[in-house]
Amino acid sequence: MDRLNYINSGNADHINSLYEAYKQDPESVDYSWQKFFEGFQFGQDNAPAAGVAGAETPEHFQKEINVLNMINGYRSRGHLFSKTNPVRERRKYFPGKELETFGLSDADLDTVFNAGVEVGLGPAKLRDIRELLEQTYCQAIGAEYTYIRNPIKLKWFEDRMEKKRNTPSFSQDEKKAMLSKLNEAVVFENFLGTKFLGQKRFSLEGAEALIPAMDSVVKKGSELGIEEFIIGMAHRGRLNVLTNIMEKTYKEVFSEFEGKNYDSSQSFGGDVKYHLGYSTDVETKDGKKVHLSLCPNPSHLEAVDPVVEGITRSKIDFKYKGDHSKIAPILIHGDASVAGQGIVYEVLQMEKLDGYSTGGTIHLVINNQIGFTTNYKDARSSTYCTDVAKTVLSPVFHVNGDDVEALAYVVNLAMEYRQVFNEDVFIDILCYRRYGHNEADEPKFTQPVLYKAIDAHPNPLQIYSKKLVAEKSVDEAYVKNLEKTFRAELQQMLDEAKAADRFTDTIPMFEGAWKGLHLANHSEFISTPDTSVSEQVISEIGNALTTLPKDKVFFKKIEKLFEDRQNMVNKTKVFDWAMGEQLAYGTLLKEGFPVRLSGEDVKRGTFSHRHAVLTLADSEEEYTPLETINNKAKLSIYNSLLSEYGVLGFEYGYALANPNALTIWEAQFGDFFNGAQIIIDQYIASAETKWQRGNGLVMLLPHGYEGQGPEHSSARVERFLELCADDNIQVANCTTPANFFHILRRQMHRSFRKPLIIFTPKSLLRSPNCMSPLDEFTGGKFHELIDDNYVDPKKVKRVLLCTGKVYYDLLEKQQTDKRKDVAIVRVEQLYPTPVQQILKVKSKYEKAEEFIWVQEEPENMGAWPYICRKFHDDKYLNLRVISRLEGSSTATGFAKQHAAQQAHIVSKAFEAPAGKKVKEKIEKTTEKMANAGAD
Repeated sequence: MDRLNYINSGNADHINSLYEAYKQDPESVDYSWQKFFEGFQFGQDNAPAAGVAGAETPEHFQKEINVLNMINGYRSRGHLFSKTNPVRERRKYFPGKELETFGLSDADLDTVFNAGVEVGLGPAKLRDIRELLEQTYCQAIGAEYTYIRNPIKLKWFEDRMEKKRNTPSFSQDEKKAMLSKLNEAVVFENFLGTKFLGQKRFSLEGAEALIPAMDSVVKKGSELGIEEFIIGMAHRGRLNVLTNIMEKTYKEVFSEFEGKNYDSSQSFGGDVKYHLGYSTDVETKDGKKVHLSLCPNPSHLEAVDPVVEGITRSKIDFKYKGDHSKIAPILIHGDASVAGQGIVYEVLQMEKLDGYSTGGTIHLVINNQIGFTTNYKDARSSTYCTDVAKTVLSPVFHVNGDDVEALAYVVNLAMEYRQVFNEDVFIDILCYRRYGHNEADEPKFTQPVLYKAIDAHPNPLQIYSKKLVAEKSVDEAYVKNLEKTFRAELQQMLDEAKAADRFTDTIPMFEGAWKGLHLANHSEFISTPDTSVSEQVISEIGNALTTLPKDKVFFKKIEKLFEDRQNMVNKTKVFDWAMGEQLAYGTLLKEGFPVRLSGEDVKRGTFSHRHAVLTLADSEEEYTPLETINNKAKLSIYNSLLSEYGVLGFEYGYALANPNALTIWEAQFGDFFNGAQIIIDQYIASAETKWQRGNGLVMLLPHGYEGQGPEHSSARVERFLELCADDNIQVANCTTPANFFHILRRQMHRSFRKPLIIFTPKSLLRSPNCMSPLDEFTGGKFHELIDDNYVDPKKVKRVLLCTGKVYYDLLEKQQTDKRKDVAIVRVEQLYPTPVQQILKVKSKYEKAEEFIWVQEEPENMGAWPYICRKFHDDKYLNLRVISRLEGSSTATGFAKQHAAQQAHIVSKAFEAPAGKKVKEKIEKTTEKMANAGAD
C-alpha cells in the first residue's frame, strides 16, 4: 500500500486491525504503516502530559492519519506550490495545501501529533509540522521524488531534505565564491553585448546562476571522488561555460569574435564559436584536479546527449577500469528541447542497460519558459518540461534561478545522490531569457507581457549582492570592486586580442587516447595495408570459435551449425560470411584491439547468421565463443534497445573516446539508419572538418534487393555517397567474406581513423557462392576493386561495373550462358573511389565498346548518381546505367514484380551489344522525341 493511500484508509476499525497485526509481526504490514506505527508507539511512550487530545481515542487516531496524509501530500505535491518562478505567477492547482484538504483545521494547529515522528520532530504541534513542510517543499526548491519505488531512496531524500528543511547554509567564504562566479557570468555577458553589438552569442542572461551551479557540481563531485566530467550542452550560455567553468581564455573567445582564428592554410572548415568543444584540467579549492570535457555539438538540440554518454562509458571501460564513480556526464538542456526531443527519452532508457549505463547523469535544464518564440503552453502537454524524467523514476528538483544558494544546495544533493545510487538526477532551473533567441531577435513580437516583466526584473547578481549586503556577508564596496576588477581584466584581454595579427585555435586532436595517431593524407587514405593472418592463427581461432563445451546444453540446430563451422576450419577450409566476420574479431582481440559490437539483435544476428553469443537450451545462461580465445583485449557484444538515433550517437561517442577499439553499430535492416540521420550528417560525415575530431566508428547496414519490400531493401547508398568529400568517410559494399575480414582489420591497422560504412548482405549470408578460401585470409589485403578472372580480356566487348549482391545475379547469368565477352568488375569500395584501378580496368579491356554501371536500386538511388558524377567526363568512362526505373520508393512490395525487375536488369546487362549504326539511330530518335516534347 502506497503512503498516498492513507487518505483512503480512514476507517478506525481497519487501522486498529492493522495496528494489532503490527504488534504481532511488524513485517506483516506495509513498510509505510510500519513507519507510522513506530512513530505512534514512540509518541504514546513519550507523549507530554498536556496538549495531546486523547491519544488513544478513535477521533485522534483518525487525525493522526490526517496529519500523516498532510505530510505525504506535501512530499508528493508540495512542488506545485513552491516559489520557483522568478518572473511569472505559478499556475493554480487543485486541491491545494490548505489544512481542510487533509481533514484538519486551524483549531488543530496547537494539538500535538505523534505523526511528527515521520518528519524527525517527534511528537509535535501541527503548527510546527506544517512549518517544517512549508519550508522544505514550498519555497525556492520544489522536489519531485515520491514516485520512486525504492523506500531506501525515499528515506534518503526525506532525511536530508527535511532535516535541513531544504534551506541552504553556506559559510561566508562559500557565499563569496558563489558571488564571484555569478559576477563573472553576468559581467562577461554584458561585456560581450556591449563590445560585439549585433553578433550572435546566445547569451546566458537571465540564467547566469548556471555558472555557480556548474562550479558547485565540479567542487562537490571532486569531494565525492569524481576525477572527470563529460559535458554536453547546446549553444545558449556555451561561451560563458567555456570561459568561466572550462577556463578557456577570454582572449581566445574575443579572437574568435574578431575572426582572427581563421587560418587559410588549414584544411578544416571550422564552425561557429558557440558549437566548439574544449578540454581542460581545473583545480578545485582543496587542490584536486578535475578534467572537464565539453563536447562539440551542432545546432540540433539534444543530439550531443548520446555522444556524451558514449564517451563516458568508453572512459569507464578503459580509463577507469569499470569504476563509474570516477567520472560523470553532465547534460545541460533547454526547456523546449528536453520536453520536445525524443532523443532525450532514448538516452534516459539507456542508463540502466548493461551495454550503455554510465553510473548516472546530472541533467541541468536552463528553463527559459519559452522556445525560439513558442510559449511553454504550446511546447508541451506535461506539467513540467522535465516530466520525461519520471518515466525512468529519476528525481527532479525545480529551483528558482534567482536563488543562487538554493541552486548550489540542490546541485550538491543531486551530486551525492548520483554517487550513492548511480542514477540520473534532473535539476530544472526556472529562469528566463533576457533577450530573444539571439541578440538580434525581438521577443516582444510574440511575448509582450512576459518581456515587460523581464525588462523590469533585476539580474541574479543584483539580487544576490543585495541579499549578501543585507545579511552583512559583504558590503557594497566589495561588490562594486568585484565587478570593476573583472571588467578591467576583460578589457585587457580584448585589447590583446585586437592587437594580435592572428590567433590559431590549438585543439589537440592527437593527445590522450589518440596519441600515436595522426591526420591522414590523401595517399595514405587511398592505400591499404597488409592485413593477412597466418594459417596457424586462423586455425587456432577458428577451432576456439567452433568448439562447444561438453558440459553445456545447446539447441540441436546450434550444434549442427557449429559442426558445419568446424568443418570449414578443419576440412573444407572455405569460410562463409559469419565465419569471416568472427575471424576478424578474433584476430583483432588476439592482437590487443578491443572489440565492441552493438545494435538490435546483434548477438544472434537479425538474419540468424552470426550466433556470436549463444543462449543455452536449458537456461538463460549465455556462452560467447570469442571469449574463449586467449584475448589480450576486451570484447563487448550488446543487444541494444530499439533505438537508432540514441544508440548510434552513443557508439560514435564510444569510438571518439577510444580510437584503439573496433567499435561497430549494426542496423537491424540497413534502411533503419535513417532514424539516426542527424548523427550521420552532423557527426560522422563532418566532425573532422568542423571540429577537428576524428572517429573510427564502423556502421554495418544490411542492404540488398530480395523482394522484401521498400523498408527492407535499401540502406540508401546514395545518401552516404552524397556526403563523401575531403576524405571524410569510407563507404564499402563487400562481396566476399575475406574482403569483409580484411576491411574490418584494416580499420585498426592504420595510423589514422575514419568512419567506415559497410553495406552488408542478407541473402548472401547462406549462399554457397559467397564463400572465401583460406588463402584469401592468410594472404593479401582488402581489395577496393575485384576484376573478372573468368573472361578473356581480348574478347570482352562489354564491361559491367557493379557493387554488392547484384554481382552474384550477374555472375549466374554469365556462367550459365558462358559469356566470356562480358566482364563483371566489382567496385568493393565506393569511397574513396578506386579511380586509378577502374582506369586500369578500362585499359585492360581495350576492345570493350561499352562500360555500364549495373545496380539493383532505382536510377535515382544507389551508387549511380555518385558514379555518374564521378565519371561524367568522356576522358574517363562514358558510362551508362542499367537499373530499376527511377522511383519515389526504394523497392516494390510485390514479390512477382521484384523478380521480374531483377530478371530484366540481368537480361539487359547481357543483351547483345548494339552496333554503331543502331546506336546512332537510337540516339537520333531519342533526340527527335525530346525536341517534339514526346514522353
